[in-house]
Amino acid sequence: MDPSRAFVTNVKRLIVKVGTAVVTRSDGRLAVGRLGALCEQLKELNSQGYEIVLVTSGAVGIGLQRLRYRKLVNSSLAELQNAQFELDGKACAAVGQSSLMALYDTLFSQLDVTSSQYLVTDTEFRDTSFRKQLSETVKSLLSLKVIPIFNENDAVSTRRAPYEDSSGIFWDNDSLAGLLAMELKADLLVMLSDVEGLYSGPPSDPNSKLIHTYIKEKHQCEITFGDKSRLGRGGMTAKVNAAVCAAYAGIPSVITSGYATDSIIKVLQGKCVGTLFHRDAHLWTLVKELGVREMAVTARKCSRQLQAMNSEDRRKILLDIADALEANESLIKIENEADVTASQNDGYEKSLISRLSLKPGKISSLAKSIRVLADMEDPIAQVLKRTELADGLILEKTSSPLGVLLVIFESRPDALVQIASLAIRSGNGLLLKGGKEAKRSNAILHKVITSAIPENIGEKLIGLVTSREDIPDLLKLDDVIDLVIPRGSNKLITQIKNSTKIPVLGHADGICHVYVDKSAKVDMAKQIVRDAKIDYPAACNAMVYSVPIGSQETLLLHKDLSSNGLLNELVSDLQHEGVTVYGGLRASSLLNIPETHSFHHEYSSMACTIEIVDDVQAAINHIHQHGSSHTDCIITENHEVAETFLHGVDSAAVFHNASTRFCDGARFGLGAEVGISTSRIHARGPVGVEGLLTNRWILRGSGQVVNGDKGVIYTHKDLPLQTPL
Repeated sequence: MDPSRAFVTNVKRLIVKVGTAVVTRSDGRLAVGRLGALCEQLKELNSQGYEIVLVTSGAVGIGLQRLRYRKLVNSSLAELQNAQFELDGKACAAVGQSSLMALYDTLFSQLDVTSSQYLVTDTEFRDTSFRKQLSETVKSLLSLKVIPIFNENDAVSTRRAPYEDSSGIFWDNDSLAGLLAMELKADLLVMLSDVEGLYSGPPSDPNSKLIHTYIKEKHQCEITFGDKSRLGRGGMTAKVNAAVCAAYAGIPSVITSGYATDSIIKVLQGKCVGTLFHRDAHLWTLVKELGVREMAVTARKCSRQLQAMNSEDRRKILLDIADALEANESLIKIENEADVTASQNDGYEKSLISRLSLKPGKISSLAKSIRVLADMEDPIAQVLKRTELADGLILEKTSSPLGVLLVIFESRPDALVQIASLAIRSGNGLLLKGGKEAKRSNAILHKVITSAIPENIGEKLIGLVTSREDIPDLLKLDDVIDLVIPRGSNKLITQIKNSTKIPVLGHADGICHVYVDKSAKVDMAKQIVRDAKIDYPAACNAMVYSVPIGSQETLLLHKDLSSNGLLNELVSDLQHEGVTVYGGLRASSLLNIPETHSFHHEYSSMACTIEIVDDVQAAINHIHQHGSSHTDCIITENHEVAETFLHGVDSAAVFHNASTRFCDGARFGLGAEVGISTSRIHARGPVGVEGLLTNRWILRGSGQVVNGDKGVIYTHKDLPLQTPL
């Protein structure tokens, strides 16, 4: 449950307001399907014990449609040729009201729910005895599980324009809903619209963003409202005014979509849907925003203290972390086993549990990789290039940390260790958000690592984000977070890329191909294919990368291999190892195996697709069409063919006669990796320390000025590298 929606646990009585755009279609006719779904939601909530009061618009829109038709059939030919149907809104309301209520009655009756009707006007609410009687009648109906349906009686209302003056008590069905929420002492007001909630501007504007929590002090002057309701008298302005009035009277309000079939149920489940209005929102929302911002700001401050240390002291931090991990291995194992057991009980997929489990020897392996990282040359403040710009004017290009990294990862707790050690080695501050399935593992690993960081740096150099609800706020901090690195499913990475202005480094798919050429050695081909597929199927450099959403990797085979038996041997070997083999159009026919539905479907189990290609160029074309530019391999003894493949495949890593499983930061000698990037900007392939660095320019002079370049003689001479003073 979203913490900001915790109030729903105390909700018993709720007011539901349905807008005209929900009740009717774009042509003005009744939206029977949407109303049916709404009534089903209310029936379910009614049976769960909720007390529901419905406020509905739509009578004017329905009446308008019916009277237009009546006007049409009663018009003469001359009138039809110059058709101008000016219809009175009050007449429309009078005609449409009966149709609207008849439909509600029919729908609720089918669900064994009884409803009642209230037609009210602004004037009636001036009478205190009317208000008292109204409350008593509604209370009596609710005790019998009857759903009262309210509507402003537009047919006899004396008010002509909403908000024309301040003398009225309510002005439309939106303000009526807010008034009833206060009058009937409701616990929640839900207002259904034709959009997901309140946006910062017109919803049709691509730059508009959904506001999840409305803060009057912040949003009142920032929001640009769009057009009024298509047929009703209100619109988003009216809904916001009603929601604000109710919220500040102590009744939480939510504006959300009435097009969704379960929006009210989701609100009552505490899910973050629509826009929430709450009188305390300015307090706990600002605290939350300050919390994640403070975490990022503190990480930057600690990183600058880390950068100010000498190289040997930074190296010692890594060595201390490696020692601490080994010293606490038994405790880490207990917490990790608890996560694994919980995930198994919750029915998680085997591939996720495989990535979650810290298998025997893993802690020792992680400690070893950290020590390798510690023994590497210090990457910070390295002089990459020295140039004499002019006499006595020396320019140095130096390596520099990026600043603050936000890494969001799923399943693998060992990723936390690798990322933290790389951040320390590169002098960066770090915020980590792991998956809930590894909550205990991540917590103990974070505690062990930060306990080894000296006090003069501060354990807040590495922050552990524990709430998923904090992610949207973190992704807004483009002024204090410098790079986001998502590690996980295609869905996770795509969502993050679409939700932030911060640069994102990573790959959405782990699609790796192995192409076996006609000149390949049989034993070598079988060995590499087996390793690429079976060594660790859950890894992103496997021939099948096991994530829930992605694409399927393919074993590409030269057409001539069918004549020497290698093709059949490879298929048999894979099937013998428990791999389910699918075929492309050519391979499925030749090998009599099931045809794959798409080369862009990835199986989250031991499965792969095989396809036959004519030659190396066909293999390259297939990889470019279906691959993700991750890691691709050719097995061949033909040097010319190999070079064609190596230079023709545009992937982050391209191998000749070697398993795709070698695409790994530790195996590349990087010590560790924060992930593998398939982007073409900044780091590409396994991202180690160098991928977490940027450049700074340091210019040393002796009083030189530009002055229009008068008297400056540029030499632009390359100088030998040397360590800066």
